[in-house]
Order: sequence, then structure tokens, then C-alpha cells
Amino acid sequence: MTPRMMDVGINLTDPMFRGNYRGMRHHSDDLAQVLRRSRNAGVDRLLVTAGNLKMCRQALDLARDDDSMFVTIGCHPRNAAEFDKFRGGPDAYLKAQKAFLLDPANKKKIVAIGECGLETQLEHFHRHFELASMTGLPMFLHDRNTGGDFAKIITENRSRFKDGIVHSFTGTQEELKIYIDLGLYISLNGCSLKTEENLKVAAQVPLDRLMIETDGPWCEIRPTHASFKHLKMTKEQQDMYKPRAVHKERFEFGNMVKGRNEPCTIGQVLLVLSELYGMDPNELAEICYQNSLRVFFPEELAESEKV
Repeated sequence: MTPRMMDVGINLTDPMFRGNYRGMRHHSDDLAQVLRRSRNAGVDRLLVTAGNLKMCRQALDLARDDDSMFVTIGCHPRNAAEFDKFRGGPDAYLKAQKAFLLDPANKKKIVAIGECGLETQLEHFHRHFELASMTGLPMFLHDRNTGGDFAKIITENRSRFKDGIVHSFTGTQEELKIYIDLGLYISLNGCSLKTEENLKVAAQVPLDRLMIETDGPWCEIRPTHASFKHLKMTKEQQDMYKPRAVHKERFEFGNMVKGRNEPCTIGQVLLVLSELYGMDPNELAEICYQNSLRVFFPEELAESEKV
């Protein structure tokens, strides 16, 4: 039986999924094929991350006609300058974000605040706590080499949001403990499993706090990664989670594109983690799925538990 999975971090608005790489068109739009492979791999929900207002609009356009798609709204740290460049300044940018959230048409589609967090800047992260407090939505968080600033800001604002997920986690055991003690969830992908140290930390994530993602088109598992030796697949799993891939210059419909990660590969993350945890993949997949429901679809989970 193919386990059901939720990709809680996928950048489907990236131009690569339309055949465009760094401003150059290399092949036809194959997003429909990407989604077909995703469904075939057991991925029945996708959380499309939006790192600015434009991406949020694009993500909502994608999600409106697809019952399996849901979106976030936020400003990625790398896009933080948009707050200041926006006509009317940061307050006007925040108001525009609120307009998306308050639009009844978006109510069932926007399920998290983010992607937001820290990388090399501190400004504007705090504005997202206002959105989370206003809506009650969980926070989709980004942390990269922030020297403790991220944890400090989260700690200071923890009472302003109910749930939060640190996505694409690549931190230390000490950071993991801090985030777990703060009641946060941890989402892992191929980038979370690159080194032996990454694997040791990943194996320490409590099961009731674990989620999985691809962060496509980035963060694939590669042969050079420490996780690769743990990737043991049957022929059926290979067909679902690692279909044939070709270079973008030799694109063929029905094949993946080399170097472009996509949702169907989430099964690879699952299989590596099942090896690290010493668990049946189906059991682990269901635990991650229930965790994802608890954070992003709590009402649905509550209804299912009544049955």
C-alpha cells in the first residue's frame, strides 16, 4: 500500500515548473505532469509556500482549482526589502498581506503565515507575528545560521501564535532542543539529511513533532549526501519516488528534470527517515501526516477523531 503523505513545503510558483530557468525557457510547461507524479507517489496534499505578495497571488491561482493544494502567505527573509520598497512602505505591505487573509475566497486555502524568519536580516520578521495573532494560523518559519537571534525572537513572541513549523531544518542538536521546548514542529527534506551530523540530529526529532517536505525545486537527496546510503527502494518505490530524469535540454514529457526536485520525491525523505528511526515507512508516513493535519487542518483532524 502506498502511504499517504503531505508535502508541507513546495515552491510550485517557481518558474522551473513552467520550463523557465534563470530567465531562459528550456522546455514546455510540465506542471501538470509534476502534479500527476505527485499523486501517483501518494502525496494527497501540497502546501505551496509563498515568499512575497506576488507568489501568494500565484499560489492562490494554482490552489483555487485543486483540492489538494493549500498556500502560505508571508515574506521570505531574502525578499524583506519588499517591505520598504512597497508603495506606502512596510505598513502598507502588511495591510496588503492582511487583505489576502481577510478575503473570504482565500479562507480555506491560506493555512499558514510564512515563509518568514531570519537569514541575514532582522527587520520585518516581527510583522508576521501580527498576522499570526490576527488569524490564529500557524507560522511557517525559516532559520539559517542566525546565531541565536531566531530563537530569541521566537521566544519573545511565542505567546502570539499557537503553532509553528521550522521548515527545511538543518540545525544543531542544541537548536533542535530549543525549538522542541518552544513547542515547535520540525520539517525535514533532502537538505536536512546531507551530512552524518544532520542524520544524527534528524534521528532525534520527536515523532510527535516531525513533518516531511521536499522544498522543491530545491533540496533533493543526492548521491553525495550522507542520506543516500540509507535510500533503499523497491522497483515500485523507485518508479514512484525517483522516476527517470533527463537534463532540461533533453526534456521529454513524462520524465523528471535532473536537478529540479519535485513533490513525488518526498518518498525518498520518508524512506531515509524510516531507516534512521528503525520504523515501517507506512507507520512513519501516517505519523507525519497526522502531525501535519494537527497544525494546518486542526478542524478536520478533530472531526476525524470523533468518528
